Amino acid sequence: MSKYIFVTGGVLSSVGKGVSVASLGRILTSRSFTVGAQKLDPYLNADPGIMSPAQHGELFITKDGAATDLDLGHYERFIGVELSRFSSVSAGQAYRSLLEKERRGDYLGGTIQVVPQLTDEIKRFIRQGADAQDADISIVEVGGTVGDIEGQPFLEAIRQMRNEEGRDNVVYVHVTFLPYIRATHELKTKPTQHSVNELRRIGVQPDVILCRSDYPVSDSIRDKIALFCDVETEAVVPLVTSDTIYDVPLRLEDAGLGRYLCARLGLPDREPDLDEWTTMVGSLREPRDPVNIAIIGEHVALQDAYYSVREALVHAGLPLALDPQITWIDSRSLAEGDCSALKRVQGIVLPGSSHYGSIDGLIAAAEYAREHDVPFLGLGTGMHAMVIDIARHAAGLPTAHSSEYAQGVTEAVIDGTSSPDAFGLRIGTYPCRLQAGTRAAEAYATELTYERHRHSHEMNRRYSRVLLEAGLIVSGKSADDVYIDVVEAAEHRWMVGCQFHAEFKSGPNRPHPLFSAFLSAARVYYLEGAQPTLPIT
Repeated sequence: MSKYIFVTGGVLSSVGKGVSVASLGRILTSRSFTVGAQKLDPYLNADPGIMSPAQHGELFITKDGAATDLDLGHYERFIGVELSRFSSVSAGQAYRSLLEKERRGDYLGGTIQVVPQLTDEIKRFIRQGADAQDADISIVEVGGTVGDIEGQPFLEAIRQMRNEEGRDNVVYVHVTFLPYIRATHELKTKPTQHSVNELRRIGVQPDVILCRSDYPVSDSIRDKIALFCDVETEAVVPLVTSDTIYDVPLRLEDAGLGRYLCARLGLPDREPDLDEWTTMVGSLREPRDPVNIAIIGEHVALQDAYYSVREALVHAGLPLALDPQITWIDSRSLAEGDCSALKRVQGIVLPGSSHYGSIDGLIAAAEYAREHDVPFLGLGTGMHAMVIDIARHAAGLPTAHSSEYAQGVTEAVIDGTSSPDAFGLRIGTYPCRLQAGTRAAEAYATELTYERHRHSHEMNRRYSRVLLEAGLIVSGKSADDVYIDVVEAAEHRWMVGCQFHAEFKSGPNRPHPLFSAFLSAARVYYLEGAQPTLPIT
């Protein structure tokens, strides 16, 4: 039977619950416990699949192809697990499941209420998530902020679970924010007190309070919070803003939180093994050579829309002693062909998305990279832009396009996937067989890899011959030889596009091979005027 840690947030949104959950998972995993993680989102959407990245942030894809919140990316990267659709639950899913049962007659015509029917359904999803991961400890994040009206059924559900699972099997962690008043040079605890009071009114008494702050939290502040919130002082843990989120597990461990949680849950307090993690964080803080990379997309105003892409570049840079300097470029600004903004970058990344209004800017960026021999990595839609560019400007197909973004396309080099599921998607983890002697095979150093897909369009194999003659190389196919999953450009230093989401398989201690190979190529691409001076002999 799993033990549960429920994480709530107070005072304001974006307080850092996702990173806190991931960090708790890391310090418990370091003690050799099997840890699962789950996100409960109070919004009424069924999932983030058609939610705008400009509002919601990145759409993270799990191993079974589920569209989830970006926090699941934090969980996977920190804990080192692969999550599934059971790790993401929205209010929309819970209500839909409840109503489907009611229509089937499961409730025998009885009245359907928030308590107990809806809360029972939420609890079923929570237990289902823990069982799916066969976890010793399941860490469950309740999205939103305490006091939000849509979050109340979720808080009531987790309140009930302490009685049902046993008081020694459930811990409540509340992540709050301490505002700093510059005029008086002091941190204020009153918002935290009000937030905890709201939780207690619902019936949830937090066992641990994580105090997010941009300034040091004194012992007197901790004592005050402990007194007014009825929490042990050792369970009031400062969480001061760090220069890297990967430092958070180390700070929580140094504060004794791992030991406290084990004692509270009746678990053996094993010695944590965080040596590799500590080394990784140390590497992040060491001086590294800068490498200028452009990430080009339609949603760069909210950089969280491409969070995993950015992190994958950071991960790949660590063993190479490189520090990616990201230039964010709105793809729409390149649509007219003015790519002067790319003159100062050493590499170009085009992320995937199903929410682009147009990919003309991406195609222009791919053309610039091909013509100027700039290292290039295209992910999903980025690969599509690369294929369209080669079709138009090298293969003699001037009207080549993607049927996803243009109506009545006569030369659809990118077309609907040939084997769709019920929603017209190819989703989940699939094997990809790599072609020996290609850039991709060299990067992976293996013949077979397993990658995550979630897309409705792909390269049209009817145009394979003409594209191959124009310099496109097919370097990776599905294991059954049906789908083209990786392509690259001949006569180019490093230009690779992949149909899958390579960024979602990257972690701080396991960089993705394609990102590593891409940065290796970018580091030796010298910008005009930046070439090293030759010695005079």
